[in-house]
Amino acid sequence: MIQRRTILSMAVAAGALPTAAGAQPAQAWRPTRPIRLIVPFAPGGSNDIVGRIIAEPASQILGQPIVIENRAGAGSMIGAEHVARAAADGYTVLINSAHATVPAIVARVPYNSVTDFVGVAVAGFSPHVIVVNPQLPARTVQELVALLKANPGRYNLASAGIGSGVHVAAELFRSITEVQAEIVHYRGGGPSVAALVAGEAQFGTPTMASSIGQVRGGNIRALAVMAEQRAAALPDVPSATEAGIPKVIFEEFFPILAPAGTPAPVVASLGAAFRTAIEQSAARLNELAGVTPRAGYETSDQVMALVRQGVEQYSGILRAAGVNPE
Repeated sequence: MIQRRTILSMAVAAGALPTAAGAQPAQAWRPTRPIRLIVPFAPGGSNDIVGRIIAEPASQILGQPIVIENRAGAGSMIGAEHVARAAADGYTVLINSAHATVPAIVARVPYNSVTDFVGVAVAGFSPHVIVVNPQLPARTVQELVALLKANPGRYNLASAGIGSGVHVAAELFRSITEVQAEIVHYRGGGPSVAALVAGEAQFGTPTMASSIGQVRGGNIRALAVMAEQRAAALPDVPSATEAGIPKVIFEEFFPILAPAGTPAPVVASLGAAFRTAIEQSAARLNELAGVTPRAGYETSDQVMALVRQGVEQYSGILRAAGVNPE
């Protein structure tokens, strides 16, 4: 299970990641114009934050700018389809933590999440967080569950869009706790967290990356991290196990992908650059986004194996929750 793997320390992960110099062959591909990194959500969400952290060091390695392009909509499908249909030349890549969740919850995806892409790298892993608007009279998960059960359908649950990881996390929470709440879908993690801050939605299951700043600033209250153990980035927030909901475990991962058919030397050069950028940015990723890099995703096949595993895992979570693709 993806979320049950023991998180390696950043030092171990960094030591296992190859450097650009050691990973690229003598005749490595080098870009001659800027590369677009497609973020299929609005600015301010977890993919946008993680993408911007690693884009700068990766661009320095490759010798060309990596430009972040936000193409939000349809729970990441608009941006992902754009990349799937882009020229397979290395100049358009995708970062999308919802890539494996979409086919588990959307019946007609306009691309194949596995066969239409090749793996470049994995930027890291991060648990989701159960949060509430500070005005909500709930300071623990048990108090939140009791409040929701006493007021079925009264409170809104903020989602980052249909098919997003936040949506899957929300469905998992609703299923395990047996509460009734209205899910409101926003155009990404940033807008969904903004809605929580504004009180448009009263609680949610955002990614740590998109919510950590607002949690630390006191604009939203974190009740639990959806993990078996506490997260180093939010050490005062109890784990799901400590909060009394040991089955509500969910984390996202950030695959970086290119269109299928991208030549192997191009994928190799991109992968080496992004892995080195991730290694160099490990401390910032953890501090600013609660994202922890892990070793074991040094090849394109390893990245895509993780995506396939994710599709299977998330489909299983949703079927167990009684949620079928729509």
